[in-house]
Amino acid sequence: MKHPVAEANEESPFGSLSQSEFYSHHSVTHNSEFITNSRGLKLFTQWWIPLPPAKIIGVVCVVHGFTGESNWFVQLTAVHIAKHGFIVCAVDHQGHGFSDGLVAHIPDLNLVVDDCISFFDSFRDLHAPPSLPSFLYAESLGGAIALLITLRQGDTAPRRPFDGVVLNGAMCGISNKFKPAWPLEYLLDIAAFFIPTWPVVPTRGSLPMVAFKEE
Repeated sequence: MKHPVAEANEESPFGSLSQSEFYSHHSVTHNSEFITNSRGLKLFTQWWIPLPPAKIIGVVCVVHGFTGESNWFVQLTAVHIAKHGFIVCAVDHQGHGFSDGLVAHIPDLNLVVDDCISFFDSFRDLHAPPSLPSFLYAESLGGAIALLITLRQGDTAPRRPFDGVVLNGAMCGISNKFKPAWPLEYLLDIAAFFIPTWPVVPTRGSLPMVAFKEE
């Protein structure tokens, strides 16, 4: 089964089709809504459900990465998963996609974990009976968020544990080749205290050179 990204073009993730035509073509329904988190920020959420006669076999909660969102490639991946019989949901993190917040700024990763747990819990309560298995699918920084979700204990943990986690290119640490030279790395901690929203990513050498390689 081809990934729907094969149908996309530079202008639209749906290629030559309209959004409604695209979802109809893939036998998937799509819905979206804004929710308000505990900090008063509006977060964009959306979900995809296979159309009958498809048999629903589980729920997949998608966690996107830093500067990402639940649209475009993540959206197409969600459709691909839904076509295999899964209900799929996703939320744009604070400062990402259509959600409120300073663009690409995450003041505390634990706040994002809270938002994800809150939405995924409420979504599963509405759309997935306890007998239906549920999974986390995460990309890039979303991988770290997904792991933090599963590690939560006590009152802040998910009401229903997830049955599995799928990590795609998870960013759970920073390679030494990306870190700035000492002592700049430690000076940045001080700078972040005074100017936490300053958009700077210091690295050694050229970022494209260290980020990509040919094999």
